[in-house]
Amino acid sequence: MATRRTYGSYNDGCASAHALDLIGERWALIVVRELLLGPKRFVDIQRDIPGIGPGTLSRRLQDLEESGIVVRRTLPRPADVTVYDLTEWGYDLEAVNTALSRWAVRSPRLPLEADMSPDTLVLAMRAHASPAPAGEPVRRVALTLTDSRAAGQEPVEYLATVGPGGTTVSKEPIPDDVDARVEATTLAWKALVIGGAPIEGAEAVAIIGDSTAVRALLDATQLVISPGDSTPSITSAAPCPPCP
Repeated sequence: MATRRTYGSYNDGCASAHALDLIGERWALIVVRELLLGPKRFVDIQRDIPGIGPGTLSRRLQDLEESGIVVRRTLPRPADVTVYDLTEWGYDLEAVNTALSRWAVRSPRLPLEADMSPDTLVLAMRAHASPAPAGEPVRRVALTLTDSRAAGQEPVEYLATVGPGGTTVSKEPIPDDVDARVEATTLAWKALVIGGAPIEGAEAVAIIGDSTAVRALLDATQLVISPGDSTPSITSAAPCPPCP
């Protein structure tokens, strides 16, 4: 197979062009996206990216390893499994993913009916997150999402914290004293987060505890796109930082 020529080989010294040499191949940035919330096994990455074959995934992971973006390591016992993780430099690509997300939501061809993996949906929440209004208490919500694109998927847990100091959603142990717990399919939760469907009576969404905390989480992470409007309303008012 012929090797694709780099932009640098055409005497293009632009750093953005070099970035595309590193992550511009088909599936490369999608693989990175699925690792932004933590390491995964090969089978987990393939499961979370429908459409990518094992051969293509192997090549993309190898390319990303050679570029210093991904590292392969073995988890200690009792897990004792090989996983792929991002390097510190690789994790910096969340800023790129965020910028692309905030830019692409203005596309009139955004496939709003399509589903997302649990991690991808949480990354969308993070990309558009804003702080709670001043004076509001800090609230914590345990969010459990099940990928609705295929039957029999294991649920994935996240901890969301919403307060005037900021909003975060991450994979970490869930404490016992959260304000609310939410269990939902990705398709049902996406309808709330992207599109602004009402939480009252939402199908495939179960809430235990303080529904006000869940409402605060949605208010802080929701992306509302009005029918027929190609310019979505993003709840976050904070602009993306300019590129250096």
